[in-house]
Amino acid sequence: MILPGFLFFIAFKYLPMGGLAIAFQDYQPFLGIKDSPWVGFKHFERLFTEPTFWMLLRNTLVLFFMNIIFFFPLPIILALMLNEVRHRFFKGAVQTIIYIPHFLSWVIIVSICFVFLTVDGGVVNELLAAMGFAKINFLTSAEWLRTMYIGQIIWKELGWSTIIFISAITVVDPQLYEAAEMDGAGRLRKMWHVTLPAIRPVIITLLILKIGSTLDLGFEHMYLLLNSLNREVAEIFDTYIYTAGLKNGQLSYSTTVGLFKGLVGLILVILSNKLAKKMGEDGVY
Repeated sequence: MILPGFLFFIAFKYLPMGGLAIAFQDYQPFLGIKDSPWVGFKHFERLFTEPTFWMLLRNTLVLFFMNIIFFFPLPIILALMLNEVRHRFFKGAVQTIIYIPHFLSWVIIVSICFVFLTVDGGVVNELLAAMGFAKINFLTSAEWLRTMYIGQIIWKELGWSTIIFISAITVVDPQLYEAAEMDGAGRLRKMWHVTLPAIRPVIITLLILKIGSTLDLGFEHMYLLLNSLNREVAEIFDTYIYTAGLKNGQLSYSTTVGLFKGLVGLILVILSNKLAKKMGEDGVY
């Protein structure tokens, strides 16, 4: 049972790491890694001295912290709310409905938002016009880009992200709830003093893993929202790697950007794991 997953990580995660060598080369595909000239840290110097780097870092960090603040707590809250639902059919129906968006691709999610938010016949703008307000060009507005990004993540992933928290809640010892009831605790008190402390290790573990992906927001979603009018706030490391590497053919430079992302993620996981252990939690390892 472990073998398929093991082979996946070997083939798509570990073997490609040999290609990181081209970050220190002026890589030429017809010469290959072996014969391409070595240039040391030339591409790293370019990365850290270009004004684009600070724009990418700012945009990526802002979106990451918005994700942590506005999205990360919501699956926990929703899982706690679903745990309090006693009607099994209603609970199952709600879970099924909120899981469905996860199985839709980002292309479909962004396309649906396009239909709702476009200036030409979009439902939202038509309602604004009917109420006497000016139409808003959400799709090309730099001010609305981050709001749309986080809103679409919440819509797509909120339900699916509750699964692990609901699973953690189901293994909480029922005797703890009985003891809390005998002490006069109501639902909110039991939630605060029993359920949340019981699932705290799961929350800490997922938060550490989330911190490790600080600079790794994903390519597809933002690429679909990106355009020339919102690029100043929408361009992130993932989309920049695609532009520099595949569109412009700067393979060594784009590999340097990817290596930088990976190193930052590794360092953040190690530091956050140590911090969690100092706070008395188990951490990831």
